[in-house]
Amino acid sequence: MPGNTFYIWTVGCQMNVADSRRAADALKHSGYKETNKPSEADVIILNTCSVRESAERRTWGKLGALSQLKRQRPDTIIVMMGCMVHSDTALLHRQFPLVDHFVPAGDIDELLASIPPVEDEWGTQLYDLSSASGVTAFVPVIMGCNKFCTFCVVPYRRGRERSIPIPDVVEEVRFLADRGVKEVTLLGQTINHYGKDLPNRPDLADLLYAVHEVPGIERIRFLTSYPRTMTDKILHAVADLPKVCEHINIPFQAGDNDVLRAMRRGYTIEQYIDLIDRVRSIIPGVSIATDIIVGFPNETEEKFQKTYDVLEQLRLDQVHIACYSPRPGTKAYEMGDPIPLEEKQRRFRILEEQHERISAEINKQLEGTIQEVLFEEKQKGKWKGRTRTNKLVFVDSEEDLTGKTLPVRITHTTAWSMQAELVDSPALKIAV
Repeated sequence: MPGNTFYIWTVGCQMNVADSRRAADALKHSGYKETNKPSEADVIILNTCSVRESAERRTWGKLGALSQLKRQRPDTIIVMMGCMVHSDTALLHRQFPLVDHFVPAGDIDELLASIPPVEDEWGTQLYDLSSASGVTAFVPVIMGCNKFCTFCVVPYRRGRERSIPIPDVVEEVRFLADRGVKEVTLLGQTINHYGKDLPNRPDLADLLYAVHEVPGIERIRFLTSYPRTMTDKILHAVADLPKVCEHINIPFQAGDNDVLRAMRRGYTIEQYIDLIDRVRSIIPGVSIATDIIVGFPNETEEKFQKTYDVLEQLRLDQVHIACYSPRPGTKAYEMGDPIPLEEKQRRFRILEEQHERISAEINKQLEGTIQEVLFEEKQKGKWKGRTRTNKLVFVDSEEDLTGKTLPVRITHTTAWSMQAELVDSPALKIAV
């Protein structure tokens, strides 16, 4: 009888996290049981990322750690999925001789086809849904990407944009709500392109309205948005729907138009600034996150300074910074990598210090205010949760706060998180 335990290791973006969750659900439904120890697994799945070199290095390191296990247990099946998997399987087998099967990103059917079926009686039964519950979950709603930014491999690995019909998304969200999920984050590489390929061309706003009707779901988020196609209809849906959180992720990547053109982003920095003004006017109290790449091949010191100046002007809540990493097969790879790593790291530190200062100033304004927090888990002795604007909050409590949405008073803030105390509320009294 084939083995029936599996282990999943995940690196990369929220889409990979969602793919791993779907893979685990499918494997359990097929009769497999999950373990958190690779040494106990009959099937080991590495869900990989190739967006940056650092993610690929982590995969190589993980494979190195598994090499001894594979020698000791040669029947262990190792599967690689995710964005490191491309169409040249012969090359992949030469590069990764330890791996038995290669599965394209997000292809759960191919994953199931690559491993032995479980043939015992237990495998014919549905697994216990209560064993796989959580407070938050990622839900992919549009796969792939049509943008072909010059630095990005995602369109080559995940293919063209493919929207999941609204009824199918709603069905998955209902399934998650039945498992105890309170908050869903709708995912797409360019999520505000949702529905352009579907009959009748529904958009992200239509999807938000549909998901909003699912009982049990208390909060809805979405990412990542593309600046040029963020419509007022989407923004008004965020403002009007009580379950949709006032938090928007809109990357701009660089503050200089020459760099943006070389990245093939399709907008100017002036258009991005106008968009931020529009977002803030339509959604009161909104928090905004962005992504920045430093050290792109044509980014001079003067062009980098423009990115710094834009961030200083906009004062965004969250800034995710990455050093440029040349990716073979992309257009930017042909430009070479002329900026030394040390210089990229210097620019990274400058923006990180700037963000820490601005974020600390923004969060300081929340001290003494009452915020609504959805608590996810206990971490290092304190309950961790997030506000509607995606601020990380920690609270001391002897009660089990998992999955509860409660008011708290912010007592202390830093750039990265906040400390708070529970406010007396009916919900808390019921729990006591």
